[in-house]
Amino acid sequence: MFRPEFKRTPLTSGFGMLELIFHAAVRHVRKQHHNAVVGLLMSIVQSVLMVVIMVFMFDLLGLRGAALRGDFVLYIMSGVFNFATHSKTLSAVAKSDGPTSAMMKHSPMNTIVAIASAALGALYLQTLSAGVILFFYHALWTPIVIYDPVPVIGIYLLSWASGIGVGMIFKAATPWQPEFFSIATSIYARANMIFSGKMFLANSMPANRLHFYTWNPLFHSIDQTRGYMFQNYHPHNSSIEYTIWVTFILIIIGLMGENFTRKYASLSWNAGR
Repeated sequence: MFRPEFKRTPLTSGFGMLELIFHAAVRHVRKQHHNAVVGLLMSIVQSVLMVVIMVFMFDLLGLRGAALRGDFVLYIMSGVFNFATHSKTLSAVAKSDGPTSAMMKHSPMNTIVAIASAALGALYLQTLSAGVILFFYHALWTPIVIYDPVPVIGIYLLSWASGIGVGMIFKAATPWQPEFFSIATSIYARANMIFSGKMFLANSMPANRLHFYTWNPLFHSIDQTRGYMFQNYHPHNSSIEYTIWVTFILIIIGLMGENFTRKYASLSWNAGR
């Protein structure tokens, strides 16, 4: 009533959607902690602890020799950063606001904006953490050299995209059976600790055990990342095309499932829970 009327074109609608996604992503990042700076520091500390624990485990078990030639800590980081980005994005997307959320009462808001903002918020936090850790390791410990950085960044984003795809599958399925799919999401995240391949090289795996890991797109992403990060490693048991196709299929299925769930979701589903 009190707003100036103007003609909306597809271009202005697109920019309006992007602006809404940006503000929703900022809200998603800030709601992790009351203090935004403390929230960012906690994300960095979590990544540091993961790297430190992995280095300690390899030292304790005497597995340093099983790693490839090159910077051992950078080798650990190559797996941890992809794994953390995939897992955090999966969790953020799966738990993003659904069709019955109070946020959906605001007219510009929809589930696609909620999914996109959750994914971007997770990417921002994990990228900031990785950048800070790499900078301080390079400046204070030892200079690092990444053989081919552009593909490394591209595959890192692919790990993020595959997390979106898997998260959308769980998000679409959760309203139908919240308890079961909440447990299934946790099981998948825990299983990725082993089946992501971040603790070993795909080239060194026995052929009779390889099929336990090759189903996982994150396994291919981490192995291909190491191929571009280190000059002396050439992955033979992984394929980047597999990850791209699986990610694309998961996102399409997730969009279809989310659209179906949105049509039938009801607040009364959770009335007795």
